[in-house]
Amino acid sequence: MAKSRVVGLDIGSTAVRAAEVEFGPGGPTGKHQPTLVRYAEVGLPAGAVMDAEVSEPETVASALRDLWRRAKFSTRDVVLGVGNPRVIVRELDLPWLPMHQLRASLPFHVQELLPMPVEDALLDYYPVGEYVGTSGRTVQGMLVAASRETVRSNVMAAESAGLHPQMVDLNAFALLRAMARGENAEKVVALVDVGARTTNVIISAQGVPRFARTLPSGGQDVTDALAGQMQIAGPEAERLKSEIGVGYSVAPELSAGAAAVGEVTRTLVEAVRNTFVYYAGNNPGAGIDVALLTGGGGLLPGLGQYLSTASRLPVAFGDPLATLKVSGAAERNLPSSSSMLAIPVGLAFGVAA
Repeated sequence: MAKSRVVGLDIGSTAVRAAEVEFGPGGPTGKHQPTLVRYAEVGLPAGAVMDAEVSEPETVASALRDLWRRAKFSTRDVVLGVGNPRVIVRELDLPWLPMHQLRASLPFHVQELLPMPVEDALLDYYPVGEYVGTSGRTVQGMLVAASRETVRSNVMAAESAGLHPQMVDLNAFALLRAMARGENAEKVVALVDVGARTTNVIISAQGVPRFARTLPSGGQDVTDALAGQMQIAGPEAERLKSEIGVGYSVAPELSAGAAAVGEVTRTLVEAVRNTFVYYAGNNPGAGIDVALLTGGGGLLPGLGQYLSTASRLPVAFGDPLATLKVSGAAERNLPSSSSMLAIPVGLAFGVAA
C-alpha cells in the first residue's frame, strides 16, 4: 500500500490525535523527505477510554468526527494504533516460511504461549532477522497477540465516525518508526512514551526492534494521586503537578502532594529501569546508548533526570518531527511539545510495514 498520504490515528485515554503525513512518490519507502501536512487533537472526557480500550464508542466517535471537521484531513482512511498491557509482545523464533505462510501458521505455533484461547486472539509477527540453526533456516522475530475485543472496540469507534481503518499497528512499533530515524537509526535507543494511562517502552538496535513492553501507568495516574492527596479537582492537580515536578524542593504545604507525585513516578521509573536491565541482561555487549522520552506524561519536570539517574543512561526528549518537514497548516495546531506526536506520526509510517 504505497500511498503518498497517510493518516495515523491515536485513540488515547485523554484525547484523540491524528497526523497526516505526505510521503511523496514511492510512499513511505521512497526517497522524499516526509511532510507533516495536518495535525489535530480533540480531548476526551474521563471514562471514554479505559485501560487504552474504548469503553464509550459513541463518545469517542463524536470526538473523531469533530477531529475531522477541525483538521479537514484529505482522507478518511487511517492507520489505527493499539497498545495496552494486555497486548502480548515477545521474541519468537520460527522455522522459515514465506511471510504470508508464516503468519498463517502462527495459531499452530503459539497456542501454548497465550493466556487466552488462540481463536480469541489477533496475531501478527514482526521479523527482525534469520539464521541457519540445527533445524535449518529460522526466522527471528517478535510475536504480537491482542485480544480481539481490545482491537474491535477501537475499530468500531473509528468506523462509527465514518473512518476506514486500513490496518491496526502496535503503538510501540509506531513509536519506533517515528523515532528510530536519522542518527537514532544507527544507535541502540530506548524509546519511552509516557501516555496518560500507559507507558510504551521499545528498545531499538540500529532501527530494528529488540524488546517491547507496555506498562500500566502514565501521567494521569500521577495527576490522580496528587488530586486525591491534596483533595483538589483534576485540572488544578494537572497544573500543580507541573509546579511540583520530581525531585525539586517545594513549599511545606505542598510536601504531601510532592510525596504522592514521587510515589507514582518512582514505581513507573523503576518499571522502566527494570525493562532496560532485562534487555541488557539478554543482550550482552549491546548496551543502550540513549533513552528518549516522548508523550505528554514525559513532560513532567524532573522526570527525565530521574530516569537518567535511575538507569545511568543519558535521557533526552524525543522529537518525531526532526526528520520531517512541517506545513504551515500543521504548525498552527501543534501542541507545546512535539514529543506528543510520536505515536500518530509513527502510525502513519506503519503503512510501509
